[in-house]
Amino acid sequence: MYKLAFYGKGGIGKSTTVSNIAVALAQAGLTVMQIGCDPKADSTINLLDGAPKEPVIDALRTRGRDVPLEELVTPGYAGVLCVEAGGPKPGLGCAGRGIIAALELLDDKHAYDVYKPDVVLFDVLGDVVCGGFSMPIREGYADQVFIITSGEAMAIHAAMNIALAVDTFQERGYATLGGVIVNRRDVKHEDENVEKLCEDIHSQVVGTLDRSETVQDADELHKTVLEAFPESEAAEMYRRLATQVLAVAKEAESHA
Repeated sequence: MYKLAFYGKGGIGKSTTVSNIAVALAQAGLTVMQIGCDPKADSTINLLDGAPKEPVIDALRTRGRDVPLEELVTPGYAGVLCVEAGGPKPGLGCAGRGIIAALELLDDKHAYDVYKPDVVLFDVLGDVVCGGFSMPIREGYADQVFIITSGEAMAIHAAMNIALAVDTFQERGYATLGGVIVNRRDVKHEDENVEKLCEDIHSQVVGTLDRSETVQDADELHKTVLEAFPESEAAEMYRRLATQVLAVAKEAESHA
């Protein structure tokens, strides 16, 4: 089982990227579980035709720990198993606590043993890498971390913080940095900024996503690109990225 966490600045296109990777891997014959670790609980919405998935934290709050596992995990497009951690209403508690409670409950209910995913993808908000948001890195849930960024200053700043957190936890035997995924915004000096980032964090670009209106069109339909426009160049772009990410995961496993 490959357990991969994707971090990046809010608004960088992380959930869109992760959902399309999930579909590409599922269509390649793998059993894929996508776990949204963002209080907005919208990571998997494009896998569910725009229908919001009930967050684990809400189910836990309303029905307690006896809530059936099948109510926490919903099959979406291409059979991707969808989970949303969720979080409290703004101003009412720690957002990271929702991630902790959700992942612990999935463990208690032996979700991985029941569904037997080949790949687990954690979609994690990367503006803050502490508390519950760092849990996929530090608690052994993910084996590798991929940072999604553009060449914009704030995205690069967030990527640096994420990489520093991964480096800190790696020293304790937790997740390692798999590499950088570039979601292009066509800003000035984008390639140079990303290249400098990779030098500073001692990593490499795993794959690049070109800016595409097709991606925006699919988002407006509340679908992944691979569902809405399967023959498009954008769909092929995500298929290539999924292959590249999986190759990095397999290479890391071979050296473990």
